[in-house]
This record gives sequence, C-alpha cells and structure tokens, in this order.
Amino acid sequence: MGKFKLPAVPDTTPKSIRFPNDVIERVEEAIRGTNVSFSRFVIEATRAALDSLEEEE
Repeated sequence: MGKFKLPAVPDTTPKSIRFPNDVIERVEEAIRGTNVSFSRFVIEATRAALDSLEEEE
C-alpha cells in the first residue's frame, strides 16, 4: 500500500454563465438526493463533453 498523500486542490477561476431554466431544472433533478453540487455536476459534464469531442478528432 502506498504512502498517504494530502490531495491537491486544483486551481479554479470563477466564471459567471447563464443557463436556460429548463437545463437548471434538469440538473437539479439529476443531483437531487445526492451529495453532488450543481458546480461539480457541470464540471464533470463539461469534462465528459470535451473528452467526447477529442475522441471524434
């Protein structure tokens, strides 16, 4: 078993974006009852979309 290391917190930059109300409602429904924040969901969804785009190239 490896030695314990404190996890690194990635650098972040605040961005203000607008979401259509229906998208907000769908995200909130998807994360309801979980321990996932709106921001965390959007970050992971964006990463998945970027990975998908890279696979198409």
